[in-house]
Amino acid sequence: MPALDTLAARLTIHLDAAVLWHHRPAYAELVHRAHREGLAGASVFHGVTGFGAGDPEARHPGRVPHLGDHGPCMVIIVDEERRLRSFLPCVADVLGETAAVATLDRVRIHVPDRPG
Repeated sequence: MPALDTLAARLTIHLDAAVLWHHRPAYAELVHRAHREGLAGASVFHGVTGFGAGDPEARHPGRVPHLGDHGPCMVIIVDEERRLRSFLPCVADVLGETAAVATLDRVRIHVPDRPG
C-alpha cells in the first residue's frame, strides 16, 4: 500500500512560558481548550531563550538566560484548517492578554507505508 499524505493545518502559538492565565500557565490553558474543542492534537515545546514583540526580555538583549528562567514556548495544534480557524476566537481572550502571537499554515500529514 503506498504512503498517504493528508492535507491539514498547523496553528503555532508563541508565548512566554511564565505567563499565567487565572493562576495556571497560559500554555496549559490553550492545550486544555484545544482538547475541550476536540481538536486532533496539541503539544507544548519549551525554548531555551528568545525574544519578540511584547517580550520583556527584549529590553535586555545582553542578558544570558539561566536554566531556572521560564523562557519562550510554542503550543502547536494540528487539525483541519477550518477547525483551527474556528478555534482562534475561542482563545482570543488568552492571546490578547498574554501578548501571544499565533501563526496558521497549511501542512501535509505523512502516513508511511505499513508492512504487510
